[in-house]
Amino acid sequence: MILDFEPGDKVVNTANKDWGIGQVQSIINEKVTVNFENVGKKVINAKNITLEKINNG
Repeated sequence: MILDFEPGDKVVNTANKDWGIGQVQSIINEKVTVNFENVGKKVINAKNITLEKINNG
């Protein structure tokens, strides 16, 4: 599985949009650490949870 994320990317958790916008901190295998504006830092298993990248512009 290849993830299309890099540290610094802005994302939303499509299942929990109330978490707000998150910024990718690190990616190790399928584990993506994201710092969300409303709930803080979460470690997301990309196999189980869909993150959607926000394109700036």
